Amino acid sequence: MADENDVNDDNPEDLGDDWGSALSEQAEAESNAAPVNELTDDSTGKSNDENIDVILDIPVTLSLEVGTTVIAIRNLLQLNQGSVIELDRLAGEPLDVKVNNTLIAHGEVVVVNEKYGIRLTDVMSPSERIKKLK
Repeated sequence: MADENDVNDDNPEDLGDDWGSALSEQAEAESNAAPVNELTDDSTGKSNDENIDVILDIPVTLSLEVGTTVIAIRNLLQLNQGSVIELDRLAGEPLDVKVNNTLIAHGEVVVVNEKYGIRLTDVMSPSERIKKLK
């Protein structure tokens, strides 16, 4: 049975269409987002936009968490190919999207062009993210 998120690979033009429409939706959502107030640092006279450029190319680790479990080392050593580990999350629940191990959003797995992706369903506000860092 085909998943509704699967892409038909028969037409090469369709392969980029799904990612294109996903990117269009993202751009539309970003254009509807509330503008960030531009503040000026009195000591340098630079705006936050200029100051933030310094960190924009720093790599971070983005991870998706399906679920977790606690397991004794004895049981961990007994695992082999085909073993099943029960997780603390129900099937169909959103995944946790984490950056450097900090929760920033929830999402669902999608398949486009035979590659996995994630559709963000709930993104934490910047103030919520800052509270999580403290």
